[in-house]
Amino acid sequence: MTDIEDKFPRGLWVRLVIYIAVGHLFAGFVYLLFEVGAKQ
Repeated sequence: MTDIEDKFPRGLWVRLVIYIAVGHLFAGFVYLLFEVGAKQ
C-alpha cells in the first residue's frame, strides 16, 4: 500500500473519494427523479 500512496499524494485520494461520493449522490438523485416521474 505504501507504493501506491507514494505514487498518489494524499490530496488526490481525498479528492477522488469526494468526487465518487458526489457522483453517487447525483446518480441517486437522478434515479429518484425518474422513479417519482414514472409513478405519476
